[in-house]
Amino acid sequence: MYDTESEEFQGVERVNRTQQKREISELHDLARSLARLEPAALEKMDLPKELFNALISVQKMKHGAEKRQFKFIVKLLRQSQDDTDSFIETISELDAKKEEQDKNFHRTERWRDRLIADGQDAVTEFMATYPQADVSQIRQLVRNANKELLQNKPPKSSRALFKLLRDVICH
Repeated sequence: MYDTESEEFQGVERVNRTQQKREISELHDLARSLARLEPAALEKMDLPKELFNALISVQKMKHGAEKRQFKFIVKLLRQSQDDTDSFIETISELDAKKEEQDKNFHRTERWRDRLIADGQDAVTEFMATYPQADVSQIRQLVRNANKELLQNKPPKSSRALFKLLRDVICH
């Protein structure tokens, strides 16, 4: 006979379906984020070989095949559940770095446009903000950029000014 009193009930903790779907959705978002990365960035991450190859191949696929490939990538991510936190952390770091680069780029563009439009007043303010900059070179490039603008020439000096400002602002 079966004795129910002598055995203790050992309940198996089960994850409900909603929680499973939420986890799969998070892994799918992670897979999409990983797929957006450049191959060089993926190589720096310590990805399993099969996952790395799947991420590289998904970047070249059409919609239907891409959808199937992402399901496969999610499966691989579920198998390497321990590493997903490090993947998320790496992606966050890369996103923060990209965001900082974008901010610096836009800051440099605004300064270049302002220097060309406002002239000496903007140069004085820029030098107050970034005293390490070469004021004579900036003034020369601003003058040349304004001449090129008036003569409808290609913006060679404007590009050179941008590069100089980028070096000053980012370093």
